[in-house]
Amino acid sequence: MDNSFDSLLNVSAVPQDDKVQAFIAESKNNRNRCYELSEQVTAQVATDGQMLQKYLDVQSTFDRYTANNALLILAQRPDAQKLGDYGYWRSQGTYVKRVERQSPILILEPGKNYEREDGSMGTFYNAKKLYDISQTTLTDKHIEEVKHDERSVIRALVSNPPANIVAAEPDQMPDEKGAYFEPEENCIYVRKGMDAQEIFQSLVPELVFAGYAEGNPHYDRNEDAFHAYCVSYMLSKKYGMDISQFDFTHAPEFFENMEPQEVRGELSKARDAANAISRRMARVLEQDKNLNYRQQGKTEAEQKEPEAKTGEQKAQEHDRGEVR
Repeated sequence: MDNSFDSLLNVSAVPQDDKVQAFIAESKNNRNRCYELSEQVTAQVATDGQMLQKYLDVQSTFDRYTANNALLILAQRPDAQKLGDYGYWRSQGTYVKRVERQSPILILEPGKNYEREDGSMGTFYNAKKLYDISQTTLTDKHIEEVKHDERSVIRALVSNPPANIVAAEPDQMPDEKGAYFEPEENCIYVRKGMDAQEIFQSLVPELVFAGYAEGNPHYDRNEDAFHAYCVSYMLSKKYGMDISQFDFTHAPEFFENMEPQEVRGELSKARDAANAISRRMARVLEQDKNLNYRQQGKTEAEQKEPEAKTGEQKAQEHDRGEVR
């Protein structure tokens, strides 16, 4: 009779080779699934203005993600608020619900480079599993919006621009525009007397044009009008401006006869322009936030100082026997 316990230890074991093969197969399936989803949702975005607007909503929320991954998020969970993998959510003190573990949001991340047959270099992409905050065990799934006052937003918007910004009288503005980029002067003229909302939505597209014109001898305003419109929408949504006047009904005309890869390229161009502006704004808004924290801490310290002095005075009075 075998008294060894070794045989009991391997009852549920899976050979290592089988695990590796299963992992490889799953990774391949997930990667192919991403490619299929990307093609499908790209076709929808290119032919349906409402779908394009939903994509821009997702991209404005997840501005650090590539256009292709924003499309994948749109295809799988368009209402996502905050994404992370298993490790991220564990670090936040929460876990992905068991029932949600088989419903990940797949995105593509670049892996190793490889050489094609023609000698050019390519990149392997790997599918990564993410989960939205709504798929976790967090009891409070509300994402607190970061709000900035209008003055801070406008100050951030005009910081370090790609062209000079000059306030102009209303009668000096072409076609009564709120703002206009003049490439020959490398200057953006902004009409005086506008409120923050008007300044923001007039100035953003002109900043986009100025960014495209920088170092580009073939700059053409008409070619970039669609991208500027998309950027204006994304940043308006991101910074809490009114978006009710935006209309993407005719957007499919822009993508007409484009291949899916070309469509994603145009979306990437708008996303990159939005990020260029948003990065500049973020630096200023972060400085404002830190300054407010320091001022708030100073105010609290000043409020506590009289109380401390009163306590010190009472102690001195007690030592002199004056407190009864």
